[in-house]
Amino acid sequence: MTASTPKTPSKAAKGPELSTSGLLSSAESEGKKARGLPPVHLWNPEFCGDLDMRIARDGTWFYMGTPIGRERLVRLFSTILRHDEDGKYYLVTPVEKVGITVEDAPFLAVAMKAEGTGRDQVLSFTTSVGDETVAGAEHPMRFVIDAATGEPAPYVHVRARLEALINRAVFYDLVELGVEEQHEGAAWFGVWSGGIFFPFMLAAEMKF
Repeated sequence: MTASTPKTPSKAAKGPELSTSGLLSSAESEGKKARGLPPVHLWNPEFCGDLDMRIARDGTWFYMGTPIGRERLVRLFSTILRHDEDGKYYLVTPVEKVGITVEDAPFLAVAMKAEGTGRDQVLSFTTSVGDETVAGAEHPMRFVIDAATGEPAPYVHVRARLEALINRAVFYDLVELGVEEQHEGAAWFGVWSGGIFFPFMLAAEMKF
């Protein structure tokens, strides 16, 4: 799952309107007003162009090729991140909309908590930017099998078209909780959470 920003922005990417300080100021201000996540889904500002910002597959945020080392800044940027119907990712404020590049998923799930057992099991995930999500009907998990390696890439929905890639360590913990179930007429290996069975792969194809 790879998304990139538009290659023909309507404005030059070096304009003053693409100042990260302005985006951060808006993110912090709107977050305080909302007492939580800013309502980015309600904003429809003019597209200002692409920003030289990238989220790597391992969850690291880069600005102009340099990792953003301050966790607070990354968290602030993550609160104004939006994944639109055009498949692209944007940082959005009431007055600006700038495109960024996301190599895979915008978030990385780095911790998991399991409560209950069997069909009553509930799995909660924490991302590297502090979001928490409980896998279930409203926050499904999905598994993509790499055609070349045969390895599964697991994802969990966080909010509004934004997903987290489940990191390898957490995925190993997830596998330990896996069970075999009949799903769509075949035996599948997967996990239960929130009353939903999420299949990893056909049981006959299990390689881990």
